[in-house]
Formats: sequence, C-alpha cells, structure tokens
Amino acid sequence: QVHLVESGGGLVQPGGSLRLSCAASGTIFSIDAMGWYRQAPGKVRELVARIRRGDTTDYADFVKGRFTISRDNGKNTVYLQMNSLKPEDAAVYYCHANVETTWGMRNAYWGQGTQVTVSS
Repeated sequence: QVHLVESGGGLVQPGGSLRLSCAASGTIFSIDAMGWYRQAPGKVRELVARIRRGDTTDYADFVKGRFTISRDNGKNTVYLQMNSLKPEDAAVYYCHANVETTWGMRNAYWGQGTQVTVSS
C-alpha cells in the first residue's frame, strides 16, 4: 500500500502565502513524477505543478511566477510554495505521485486533498 498525506492548507488573505506538503509512505521503491492538482467547486481537476525525479518542473500558466514546487527524495515529500494568492486559487489541492512499488508495480496515487481558501 502507498499513502499520500497532504498538509498545509487553510485560510489566507489575498496576497498571502501558504506552503503545502505531501508525504508519501508505504511500499515504495521509487517515485517518478510528483505533482499538485486542484479542483474548485463545479470545475474539473487541473494540474497546478509537477516535478520529475530529475527536478524538471512544469507549471500551469495561471501559477507561473507565484508558485514553486520542490521535492525531497529522501523523505518522499513534495512541497508547493504558494505566494501572491488570489481568490481564484481557492480549491481543494490534491497531491499526485507516480510510484514504483517494492514488488515492481507502477501506479498513480492521490492524496485525500487539502482545502485552500483565499478570502479577506
């Protein structure tokens, strides 16, 4: 079993910052890409940012210059530093990881989600 546990969501005023964390645990041999997606009410889940094992990154246009994704391979953890938050950034943020398990299976896993609210 592989589990992803997110933390760091909450309420922040427009212009503020939050840092999300996602720790993967379980029968992990290696993790390729890790990423963050978000889903606002009535909208589809969308990619926010992704980081591959070699630290190459992809960002959605709507977060470029404001959000930074990073990872600690030793801790199987991915982070999302979110600055200059806007009300439209409010959503449930989900962690995602492409994992190779110790028995050789490759699967994609999701965290349970963490709520980010941006409001004055």
